[in-house]
Amino acid sequence: MSYLFQSRTEAMHKKPASPEEQKRKIDDVRELLGDLPTEMPSFLSDGTIRRFLRAKNWSTEQAAKALKEAGKWRRQFKPEKICWDDIAGIENEARRAYIPDYLDKNGRTVFVVMTSLKSLNSTKERIKQLVYNLENMAMNSEDAQEDNVVWMCNFRGWTLSSTPLWETRESLHIIQNYYPGLIGAAILSNPPKIFESFWKIVKHFIEPTLQEKVKFVYSNNSESQRIMADMFDMDKLESAFGGKNTASLDISKYAERMRRRDQLRGTCKHANGNISSS
Repeated sequence: MSYLFQSRTEAMHKKPASPEEQKRKIDDVRELLGDLPTEMPSFLSDGTIRRFLRAKNWSTEQAAKALKEAGKWRRQFKPEKICWDDIAGIENEARRAYIPDYLDKNGRTVFVVMTSLKSLNSTKERIKQLVYNLENMAMNSEDAQEDNVVWMCNFRGWTLSSTPLWETRESLHIIQNYYPGLIGAAILSNPPKIFESFWKIVKHFIEPTLQEKVKFVYSNNSESQRIMADMFDMDKLESAFGGKNTASLDISKYAERMRRRDQLRGTCKHANGNISSS
């Protein structure tokens, strides 16, 4: 299952042998961060620091440097303030990119992107939605010991205008620099022939550790079907990825779930329009 996506680079990583050693490294990073943990206590949890350490091969110096850069970005972007109701055209956009209510067989969060569905938003708004979803997936991964997200993109019907190169590059920059150690597997499903040229350009922006987690799967390929069956409950998996689930996303139920998650994240909009942050 998860071994299907374990990279050669990951196999070489020197994971601390015990929880105690991990905790010592987390404490060492906190010291290197100076006043930042006091400024951003919610962001700089043990789980976040562990995730950055994992992404940086448990180097405290590199993890601290990356966290300082992430902190600088967060001061400007304020991702923790983005709520469900802040996303423009949310009904259409949620159908394009959402977090389903099932996990893979290893208990990892799943993120589904339907690239063929046309967005009605600007690139700026789509980046905002991406960050909102990343914040939620990071919360899901708070206590995870390994990269905890399976990113699935359905490329059936994709065209060059579906995913602008600038937006793809910016999205990868945010994922790799501000949410590292999150993605455990990336599944690109049924990309058309034209996608090959796009991929040759895009992969230069993807770090080797993440690039090795990318797998191309095809509905008419038996090996692809085996991989998906090993990873997912096929009754829950969307038919677009070879599963048996033909139901469309229930926006009302999804909105309720995401608003509850906004409250758990400590930031939500009440009916009077005021922002509440704990």
